[in-house]
Amino acid sequence: MTSGPQDPQQGGYGQQPPYGQQPYGQPQYGQPQQGQPYGQPQYGQPGANPYPAAPQGQDWGGGVPSAPTERPTTVKAGIGAFLANTVLGLLGLVLAFTDMNSYRADLASSSGLTTDEVDAVVGTTIAITVLIMIAFLAVLWFAWQGRNWARVVLWVLGGINVLFGLLGAAALTFLSTISLLLIIVGIVLLALKPSNDWYRAEAQRRRRV
Repeated sequence: MTSGPQDPQQGGYGQQPPYGQQPYGQPQYGQPQQGQPYGQPQYGQPGANPYPAAPQGQDWGGGVPSAPTERPTTVKAGIGAFLANTVLGLLGLVLAFTDMNSYRADLASSSGLTTDEVDAVVGTTIAITVLIMIAFLAVLWFAWQGRNWARVVLWVLGGINVLFGLLGAAALTFLSTISLLLIIVGIVLLALKPSNDWYRAEAQRRRRV
């Protein structure tokens, strides 16, 4: 004698549990499995990311910083020496202005130029000197920002000044001697290893950015 239909709540063999229930021992949809944080979607479920997220804050540039690094003391002192040399040059220019009348008279008597020609020569000389100083200050700014080409320009210009200073050592004054020493100090400091490492790191950082 066959039995009647079984109650679906009793879960007979081969029957599926009612909607919303799971067989014993199986996790329900959306519930965390053992060892998985609650609320984190499982692989294959809606909202799950099949690709691992990149670690936050990790440097992928081979150790190259993304922000400018602290300047070493050699760079600060080296550029400071070149800046002090520029200040001395401006001071010498101001002193020349204070005795401009005698300078013009000496130039007129030695060259045979007229007063107007002497004024033109003096004005042109002053304008060129000011432009050179402005350009030199711009090079110092780029060198301070870690531009290696600016450091090379400082080496070249400083080397030329040192060469001419040594050739005319007999005519050096106190200010010109101090200026020459400052240039030598600046060249040496910017050529030391800490300076080289910093300029190399800054060049790599800019290429990465």
